[in-house]
Amino acid sequence: MSRSRTERLVNLVICLLSTRRFLTAAQIAATVPGYEHEPDDAREHEAFQRKFERDKAELRELGVPLETGTASAFDTEPGYRIAQREYALPDIHLKPDEAAAVGIAARLWQHAGLAAAASSGLAKLRAAGVDVDPQATLGLEPMVTVDPAFAPLTAAARDRREVRFDYRVPDQDAPTRRRLQPWGVVCWRGRWYVVGHDLDRDATRCFRLSRVAGPVRATGGSGAYQPPTDVDLISHVARWSGPAERPGRATVLVTSGRGAGLRRWAVEVTAGPEADRLVLPYADADSLAGHLVGYGPDVRVLDPPEVREAVIQRLKEIAVRHDDMAVVR
Repeated sequence: MSRSRTERLVNLVICLLSTRRFLTAAQIAATVPGYEHEPDDAREHEAFQRKFERDKAELRELGVPLETGTASAFDTEPGYRIAQREYALPDIHLKPDEAAAVGIAARLWQHAGLAAAASSGLAKLRAAGVDVDPQATLGLEPMVTVDPAFAPLTAAARDRREVRFDYRVPDQDAPTRRRLQPWGVVCWRGRWYVVGHDLDRDATRCFRLSRVAGPVRATGGSGAYQPPTDVDLISHVARWSGPAERPGRATVLVTSGRGAGLRRWAVEVTAGPEADRLVLPYADADSLAGHLVGYGPDVRVLDPPEVREAVIQRLKEIAVRHDDMAVVR
C-alpha cells in the first residue's frame, strides 16, 4: 500500500471515529486530507467516488466496523461512522514484562506526521460544526531515536530482500562490506542487532546497528529467500555478544561553561583554567562516542583509548557523509 493511501485511510479512520453522527461522502471529502476535488467537475467527482469506495472496502477487510446510516429521518443521503463500542479493544491486563514490551514498541514511533494529520482533521471537523470526541484518539509523538540502519533493515527483513552495507569492527581501521539476508531486528541489552544469513561467509551472523557505517542498500527483489522458522533471534544475539560488558570510566576535558548535560552525568568534576576534567561512567564505548561527538570541539577524550578511537571513528564517518552530500549538491 502506498504511503499516500495509508495516510488517507488513517485520516479517514480518525475522522469517522471522532464523530458521533453519520458523515456524508461530501462532508468526508471536505474534511479528510487526500479526498480534495472539485465537486462540480464530473470527472474529478467520479474519481473521488471510486477512491472512496475502494477505501471503504479496504477498511471493512481490515476489520474496521464501518457503519452506514443517516443522522435524521430528513436526510436523503447515507452517511458513515465507526462504531466506537466495536472498534475499541476490551480491557487488556498485561504482565510487567508484557507491559514493558508494549512500551518499547510505542517508543519506536519517530515521526509525528500522523499526529499532525490527526490534529488537522479534528480541527476541520470542529470548524465545520461537527461534534467530536477529543478522547477518541490519542496523538502520537516521537519519544526515542534509533540507529539510521534500523528502518532499512527492518523493511528488508519484512520484504525478504538482501542488503549490503559497510560494517566497522573495533579492532579494524576501515569498515568492511557485508552482504546479508536479514531475518529480523531485535534489541538486546539496550542495543539493536540484525540477524540473518551472511552471504559471503555462508553462515548465520548478527550485526550491531550502531556499527553500520553509511547507508544500507537493498539488492534484488522481494521474497528472495525464506528465513528459518526455528531460529530464536534473541538467543542468537545473546550467545554472540557474550557476557555483559563491565562498566567503565571515561575521562574527558570540557570547555569551561559548556557541556551542561555531561556535567550532570559526571561522577567527578575537576575545575581547570580553560577546561574542566570530567569522569563519566559508561557501559559501551560506541554509545558514549555517539553522545560525545554531539558536543563538537568543546569535548576532548583523554582516556580510555577505546573511547578515543570510537570518537575518532565517528568523526571520520561524519566527514565522509559530509563529503558525499557536498558531491551530490
